[in-house]
Amino acid sequence: MRSKLLALGASLMLFSGAALAQGSDVQITNAWARATPGGAQTAAAYVTVESPTGDRLTGASTPAAQKTELHEMTMEGNVMKMRPVEGIDLPAGKPVTLKPGGYHIMLTGLAKPLKEGETFPLTLDFAKAGAKQVNVTVEKVGSMGPGGESSGGMNMPMKH
Repeated sequence: MRSKLLALGASLMLFSGAALAQGSDVQITNAWARATPGGAQTAAAYVTVESPTGDRLTGASTPAAQKTELHEMTMEGNVMKMRPVEGIDLPAGKPVTLKPGGYHIMLTGLAKPLKEGETFPLTLDFAKAGAKQVNVTVEKVGSMGPGGESSGGMNMPMKH
């Protein structure tokens, strides 16, 4: 009898753990991009992502661009360099912010210029949570975050 109770208790714990995992969801906030000049073919999108159980951002897609890649920006001396990355780890319960000067989603082959005040859909792919869609708000040229903060004239050479 005691072993049956232990088995029942273990089953209930497994079931409640699975229910908790299914109920926990990746949160995506502050999705934004900068407006682009008319002829620009590239842009970047930024988001803040938080996973209560830990996950990995593995890719993205949007009809606003022909190609999307996860990128990391680093400084080497006075030269800004960008490189694609295969994924971005999301530690459990800790927000990860993709922002200018760090991780971002590179958009190439823009379908049309990104205009301030417009939005476009962006699908983020996660290793555990699957695909999640968010609407990206286009901020003004030079913005450093949602709400249109200015870059303060940041002008550095960039290698891609």
